[in-house]
Amino acid sequence: MPEVTGPLIVGISTRALFDLREEHSVFEEQGVEAYAALQREREQVVLPKGTGFDVVDRLLGLNPAEGPPLVQVVLISRNSPDLSLRAFHSIAEYGLGIKHGSFVSGRPAGPLVQAWSVDLFLSNEEGDVRMAADAGTAAARLHPPPERAALAPEDEVRIAFDGDAVLFDAASDEIYKAHGLDAFLAHERANAHVPMNRGPFGHFLRKLAAVRGQVMRDDGSSRVRLALVTARNAPAHERVVLTFREWGTPFDEAHFVGHHIKAPFVEAFGAHIFFDDQEKHVLGARGVAPAGHVPGPHAPDELIVPAAK
Repeated sequence: MPEVTGPLIVGISTRALFDLREEHSVFEEQGVEAYAALQREREQVVLPKGTGFDVVDRLLGLNPAEGPPLVQVVLISRNSPDLSLRAFHSIAEYGLGIKHGSFVSGRPAGPLVQAWSVDLFLSNEEGDVRMAADAGTAAARLHPPPERAALAPEDEVRIAFDGDAVLFDAASDEIYKAHGLDAFLAHERANAHVPMNRGPFGHFLRKLAAVRGQVMRDDGSSRVRLALVTARNAPAHERVVLTFREWGTPFDEAHFVGHHIKAPFVEAFGAHIFFDDQEKHVLGARGVAPAGHVPGPHAPDELIVPAAK
């Protein structure tokens, strides 16, 4: 694989970084003028933290005190430049190292993801997330923040992923959907030593793994902790482990949960964010961790569980 160069770049919308549910309800019910007036009135009032705040804060905390940054964060917002003042005032008050942003006055923010060379895009806006994903960027639509934050060392960030159609492509899922469980298991056993193709979050994982390797502790652990939480179980687990080995992207934890609910494993891991392409898993996990839905091939009411009971 080619060497990973440059910092990990995260793009995030204003509503994903901060909790703007009250202001957004004014926008939806009273229109843009009332929304703008409210934002100007509260220009010096610090915005509360949103779903993506903690993971962004922790990723930025990986940067060294001197030298090139490992992580950069860019604000990509549908707000107007005039209303950007409150966002950057809040960023300064929280001490976040965010200096760059784009504000497009209501236009779709998706095209700016490519302009900023973003590796991961987080937003509440479905259209922007899909536009970014269609262009090949790892992207997720965030749900409202959980009521309680994960407990973890302050200098550590923990990220949990689903596997198929997120880290890996959806080829194996499609075999399961078209031909059933027995065909899926036979295919995975026969191809156990054939690495899977990278999915929508594959490039992001490569860059995140590069950052992970640069923030190792003396005891051999990393300040970036990664977990896989997948509905696969044995014997389909072997191909997953060997794929990660081939990719050179080590994981700290892997949970092959089959038909078990994913949320308890996400909570036990202490995830600062969890990514899944199936809406039902995201809805289940959002009460215990920040959760993002990755656009994928499955209908919202469809649950794909490629595992025997």
